[in-house]
Amino acid sequence: MRITLPLGLLLLVSLLLSGCAGMMSGYEKPQVNITSFALAPKAETGRAPRFNIGIQVINPNRETLALQGMSYSLEVEGNRVLSGATADLPEVPGYGMAEFVIEASPNLLGGIRLLSDLFTRQRDTLGFRFKARIDAGGILPYINLEESGSFSLSESGRSQGI
Repeated sequence: MRITLPLGLLLLVSLLLSGCAGMMSGYEKPQVNITSFALAPKAETGRAPRFNIGIQVINPNRETLALQGMSYSLEVEGNRVLSGATADLPEVPGYGMAEFVIEASPNLLGGIRLLSDLFTRQRDTLGFRFKARIDAGGILPYINLEESGSFSLSESGRSQGI
């Protein structure tokens, strides 16, 4: 029996795709948590303030995650006020976790837009959204994280720990 070239290529591609799908069938998406948020110590005079954001990655899979890079941003009331990117990430062992700190820089124009909005419209709460995209390397999918919520500006909210 003779197999023609196009049919042979089609068969080869389908075998490769089914093999890749089989390898990913047991893959569970890692969990990413924000553990801290603080003003970074000032390193140089004249440099804009930076913020340290603590991140924890939990790997529920047996294979080690060799994280390649991460980009992230923080929006307040729809205005991007902090952003950053890093390629300096640890490996996350199988069935383990890793904690690390990323550094974010302020976005001057986003901050100005936010202040302008706050002066124009008074409010008791501010909405925020933290977005991150982590490159897990190789054929693994990106890990997307989005945390959103609000914080209170009123005295009663502060005394209640909100």
